[in-house]
Amino acid sequence: MTRFQEKVYAACKKIPRGKISTYSAIAHAIGKPTACRAVGNALNKNRSSDVPCHRVICSNGRVGGFAHGTRAKIKMLTVEGLKIKRGKLLFFKSFFYLP
Repeated sequence: MTRFQEKVYAACKKIPRGKISTYSAIAHAIGKPTACRAVGNALNKNRSSDVPCHRVICSNGRVGGFAHGTRAKIKMLTVEGLKIKRGKLLFFKSFFYLP
């Protein structure tokens, strides 16, 4: 695991259940504000159930990708109480968490 991945996973672990953050917010939190795609790639490589990757979405409210498939990500977010319609989180600002 790279140091970058460690930082991404540590920031992601701070996101509480029922909240979301964005790839961009995670990138800013770890001091790499232009590394949004790299954050997504790091999360895609995660294999630990301790890192809640499903809680990281796109800045426009879209759910984004997930290693186990978008449907699985939507289901996990829904179980945590978030509402998603047509692949987009409803009430985005209400659930946003800044790590």
